[in-house]
Amino acid sequence: MGKDELKVRIWRGGAADADGRFVEYAVPRQDSQTVLDVVTHVQRMLDPTLSYRYACRVGMCGSCAMSVNGQARWTCRTHVSKVLGVDGVLEIAPLANLPVVKDLATDMSGFFDKWAAARGQFQGAQSRHDDFARVQPDTPQRKAADAGIECIGCAVCYASCDVVQWRAEFLGPAAMNRAWTLVNDVRDTAQQERLRAVAGDAGCHSCHTQGSCTERCPKGLAPTLAIAGLKRTVARAAVKGKL
Repeated sequence: MGKDELKVRIWRGGAADADGRFVEYAVPRQDSQTVLDVVTHVQRMLDPTLSYRYACRVGMCGSCAMSVNGQARWTCRTHVSKVLGVDGVLEIAPLANLPVVKDLATDMSGFFDKWAAARGQFQGAQSRHDDFARVQPDTPQRKAADAGIECIGCAVCYASCDVVQWRAEFLGPAAMNRAWTLVNDVRDTAQQERLRAVAGDAGCHSCHTQGSCTERCPKGLAPTLAIAGLKRTVARAAVKGKL
């Protein structure tokens, strides 16, 4: 392989393929080359059967997330030069902790089902006929919500979570981060139901606080802190007999 070529190993296989495997490709090296550029080159120029997912290409949608050299990342914002191992090989695989549809594309339905199980939907009391609710931006509740509200559901934290790997029923950091933003939303009317949802065996107290979700979040959010906040809020509610 020449110095102007990049050695790439890409995981290939389907949902029913128990013999999924890594396949090697040689890709031209380019300046400012991203991992998504590499995958796109393979699919367009070398193997049109390769399946993967992406949309915006600029770090806004999160749909291009994959495992790159063993770590979940947005491939559109990850430059090859920053992640090459000592062997100079780029290894690309589907996100961990999610079922594979085909090759690098994973089934996200279970991930979003856990958002729903954590009562991640806003529930208010006002209708379109009411005046806008006014929330002061400097209140403690709003500041707590602001800290986690920019999550776009890319599942990088979920794929990085060891507890999800050990306990498939664990709600995961993204779902509980979303629950925490709503617990701090003074307009929401489903607080008790939400606390009950995250207080169960699959909820916040199953988190081991290893911090992988916070370390890997491409948006710089801290799901670990959100989960800690849920633990405190659930404990206070339990002491007061509200759960």
